[in-house]
This record gives sequence, C-alpha cells and structure tokens, in this order.
Amino acid sequence: MNDAVLITGASGGIGTACARAAAERGFRVALHYHGAEQKARALAAELRAGGCDAEAFGADAADSGSVGACVRAAEARFAHLDGLICCAGVALQKQLQDVTDGEWRRVLDVNLSGAFYFIRAALPGMLARHRGSIVTVSSVWGVRGGSCEAAYSAAKAGLIGLTRALAQEVGPAGVRVNCLAPGVIDTAMCAGFSPETRAALAEETPLGRLGTPEDAARAALFLLEHPFVTGQVLGVDGGF
Repeated sequence: MNDAVLITGASGGIGTACARAAAERGFRVALHYHGAEQKARALAAELRAGGCDAEAFGADAADSGSVGACVRAAEARFAHLDGLICCAGVALQKQLQDVTDGEWRRVLDVNLSGAFYFIRAALPGMLARHRGSIVTVSSVWGVRGGSCEAAYSAAKAGLIGLTRALAQEVGPAGVRVNCLAPGVIDTAMCAGFSPETRAALAEETPLGRLGTPEDAARAALFLLEHPFVTGQVLGVDGGF
C-alpha cells in the first residue's frame, strides 16, 4: 500500500501544487480545505482521474477540535498517515500599529497554531509506527522579517522554531520534521500586488523572476521523502 500524506491548505496555490506533486510520486493524498470546498473536491476528482487515491476533508485550521476531527477522518479513510505538509496560511499586510487584536490572533491561529493542531493530531499515529514525515511551510519573512508584515513574519518565524524543536523531540522515534521557507511565490497571496510591485520583487530576486507553486512543491516533496534530512529550513526563494 502506498504511503498517505495529508496536505493542509490544499485548495491554495502551494497546497494544490504539493497535492499534484505527491500524486505524481505515488502517494495517496488527503486534501484539507476550509472555505474552498468545491475547489478541493474538484482537485480530488482530478487526482483520482489520474489514478491517485485522493479525498478531500474540511476543517478550520484555527480550531483544534475541527482539526482533530479532520485528521481522524483522514486516518480512517487511508488507514494511517505517513506524511503531513502544512500549507494552510493567511497573509496580512499592515503596519503593526494598525493591526487589530482579531487580525493578530487570526494570523497566528491559522499560520502557527493551525500547524500545531494538525501536527499534534497526526503525530500519535506516526510515533506508534515509528515512521513519518512532517513538512511545515514558513516563509522568507519568517527567516528575515518583512516590513508591514510583522504578524505574518512572527507566525512564520514561530513555525521555524516549532520545526527545529520537534525534529529533535521525535527524531529518535523515526519521525522527521522539516520546514520550507518560500520566497515570493506567484499565488493568490500576491494577487493584490500591482504590476510595478511584482516587477520590483522579481528584480530583487537574483534569479530574476517570482517563484511558482511548482517550485515550492518540488522542494516540499524532497523534504517529505528524504530519509536522512530532519530539522532543516530549506529556502526556496531564488536567492531573494
């Protein structure tokens, strides 16, 4: 039986690319969504049409009970989960003094606490079988910080700390934990950027272009599959 991987935020740009890449690599794929149910179910149907065993599951990443039910449903459907890629996230571009309490909590709840909830729910099964691979998705802003993105940067930096600490904690039990730190990736999060801003970001990137979701997905699958890599933060940023 092929390994099964749960991908959170699978209806988003990087999550969708990760799902397709995992299917191409022979994984059975559990697709998490929150608001975009139709998109996630269409993706599951697309993957099944290509011969992949795939199913979509809904949950609010910011709600631990909802996440727990999602993971239990995925484990029941696929017997167990061998991998987890935490792509679910929300962005916020505001000066810090203008960020409301609710906005701050939402950014941290989805980006950081959401990953924690999914990992906490999936980890017991991995530990029981002494095997598993977890990939969190941070950001270049989690590594170096971004102006007018303090809340987002804080949440993504938290993911890096979570990844490094957990890799040490569960490595002896055969579970690997790694982190992806994408640069500027051409997804819906960039949709609000003006053509001038996009051009400036591409110019600031030594490789001269924005990244694609597929660029990030290839790196995520490397981290998911490599048997001797853990506790690492892999920048996929074109040298930004």
